[in-house]
Amino acid sequence: MITTTTPWGFYGRQQELAQLRGILSRQRWFFVQVAGRRRIGKTSLIQQALKQTGRDLTLYIQIPDSDPIGVLAACNDYLQTFGLPQRVSSLGALAQLIGELVTQGYVVALDEFQYFNRKPLFDFCSLLQAEVDKLSARADSVKGGLIVLGSLHAEMSALLEDRAAPLFNRTTDVLALDHLDIASLIELLQAHADASPERLLFLWNLFEGVPKFYRDAFEQGVLGADRPTLLKALFFSSSSPLRGEADNWFLRELRGRYDMLLQYVARHPGCDNADIVAAISSLSPQEGKQAGGYLKTLTERYRMVERRLPIFASPRARTGRYYISDNFLRSWLMALQRPVSAIHFRPEYQLVAQADQLLMDAEGAALEELTGRLYEETSRKGLGDFPLSERIRGYWDRAGIEIDLVAVSESTRRIRFGTCKRNPVKLMSSLPALRAGAAAFLAHHAHYAEWQVEFFAIAPQIPQGIQAELQAAGVVAQPLQSLLALLAASQRQA
Repeated sequence: MITTTTPWGFYGRQQELAQLRGILSRQRWFFVQVAGRRRIGKTSLIQQALKQTGRDLTLYIQIPDSDPIGVLAACNDYLQTFGLPQRVSSLGALAQLIGELVTQGYVVALDEFQYFNRKPLFDFCSLLQAEVDKLSARADSVKGGLIVLGSLHAEMSALLEDRAAPLFNRTTDVLALDHLDIASLIELLQAHADASPERLLFLWNLFEGVPKFYRDAFEQGVLGADRPTLLKALFFSSSSPLRGEADNWFLRELRGRYDMLLQYVARHPGCDNADIVAAISSLSPQEGKQAGGYLKTLTERYRMVERRLPIFASPRARTGRYYISDNFLRSWLMALQRPVSAIHFRPEYQLVAQADQLLMDAEGAALEELTGRLYEETSRKGLGDFPLSERIRGYWDRAGIEIDLVAVSESTRRIRFGTCKRNPVKLMSSLPALRAGAAAFLAHHAHYAEWQVEFFAIAPQIPQGIQAELQAAGVVAQPLQSLLALLAASQRQA
């Protein structure tokens, strides 16, 4: 096990941090929306910006998924925690207090703001609108501001961006937090574990770029541990911090309505609409009739499912393949949920081994996506020798042709086809399918006929012997380590 004594730091987010520092430094009224999935680092970003700008008049309230009485009780608890004497007895009093505190120079942050989209709480938005409009009317003399944080995109949009919403067009700034980029993950792993491609792939497949999950592993002392030790500590022990994360957050929000569909998509990535309807109908004909509506809700409202079309297809095309869009949710549903739920009935070591094997099975597809992200990130930072102009994701057609990586460089008139294998031993045997898929692709898209065509083979590590075989076959070996080294070098220079 690799452990370090380096304290946990603040990783990545430099652009968003600079933007928020600028907002806090204006010394005038602001109303900021910060959106992003749960655990993505919204609160940490705000804390870091407040610290760097010296703003010490603050109030943070996490809104519970409750009725008005529960919300008011939580607010009064936070007021007491922050040493404020005021108490609120109605949603109107809460809105009024926010206005008073902001006028005094406070920065007020309301977390999980999307819960105000619930019917019992929705009146608060109109009450807050009245206060916001007063503050906006004298913005130059108001030194404080309001920050609202939310983790459900559709419900935040309904509250702040819908033309019919009371708070429409009231925000002064919007920050949307995505996953940490890979360079930030490398920095994090170099500080607290090791940044080997195998460890990055394992953790990225499990956590993607959610900083809180990496910190949970750090605080448990297992960020640098072997796979079974990390899985046992984070998911299988009675005190495991992530044991109930997916069920208590993602699936609780859905209130059990879409579990069957989500589990099927997680275990059958790349399934189409007909596959999903048939599978669900075989278990529950009534649920099968609802599958189309469920898919639409999960794709557009909750963004838990991603629909991928064949390349160059119209967005209205009926064909499409479905994937769980969040790595952590997919890993939970596909590999962890069942073993963790059986912890009282089977030996722990067997369940951990089962979960680990299922995660390894998923890492092949994860490697394809991680490689594509690395191509995008290195090109965006001007690194390497392939200035990417377009990445064509998972090309496939009705004949089932798939290519792991298709990268286009318009400026150099090069197109690169890649095969990605977690196990480098399988690279040579994948070359015939790679060449056949590339030939089909080029036959469909004649405008690439005069371009330079390149074939690449990608794995976390590629032994010298296999590299020599690939070179003899006219294929460039690209260990993942070579792409990671580019990012690591740029981090050191920065």
